[in-house]
Amino acid sequence: MIRSWLYVPGDRPDRIGKALDGPADAVVIDLEDAVAAAAKEAARRAALTVLGDGRAAYVRINDPASEPGRADLAALAAAPGALAGVRVPKCEDPGELRRVADALGVPVFPLVESARGVENAFALATAHPLVHGISLGEADLAADLRADRAALAWPRSRIVVAARAAGLPSPAQSVWTTVRDLDGLRADTVEGRAAGFFGRSVIHPAQIPVVHEVCAPDPAETAWARDLLARADTSGSAWIDPSGRFVDRAVLERARWLTALADAPNP
Repeated sequence: MIRSWLYVPGDRPDRIGKALDGPADAVVIDLEDAVAAAAKEAARRAALTVLGDGRAAYVRINDPASEPGRADLAALAAAPGALAGVRVPKCEDPGELRRVADALGVPVFPLVESARGVENAFALATAHPLVHGISLGEADLAADLRADRAALAWPRSRIVVAARAAGLPSPAQSVWTTVRDLDGLRADTVEGRAAGFFGRSVIHPAQIPVVHEVCAPDPAETAWARDLLARADTSGSAWIDPSGRFVDRAVLERARWLTALADAPNP
């Protein structure tokens, strides 16, 4: 289960190597926001070099409807390597997402960054069998909504519901842009975890330990879950546990999720 998705500018190959050797669960070579227009080709070449060396990484391409995005797709489709998947920005059109998936044949992760994208969230989440996750790009979305963070509560819930309705993993949270505010990052990640998110995108290695800490299973909660599942083997479909809590299928499903999280190896 991926907890941290570390974005690294594609035009900084020195940082890419360090990131791949670091603690992030997933490294995303960024060809989009972190790269100036004049450096797009250099970033693309650097990404292809890393992938050609067999270092597994994800790539965030440019908007596939744009000229840089089309160039990204052509380069990645023709190049052998260890492309783990692509994050696709500015997703609104399920048909376009299907074209990306068909062209590359690797897992795709749509990023919803507009009001129209939010409205189409479930259609995007179910657009293609290679859609392996969906998440928000909150800075762009807030700009499109002409609103501040207070307006993001409903879109966040929409993405969580769309992901789970499509049978996808719980979505990763968007980037916390105030890099040095680790307390704010922790509080926001805790809030996101409670709202149905798991893990998040990060833009600095210092953010990784905080995200991993919040994603770690609580030992007491895990012990409760294991005990509950053990009792379920000999109990009926619903019962009252020793603490007086009514237990039914929904409670058992949560217990299974908690034990799966505790038992999952880190990437």
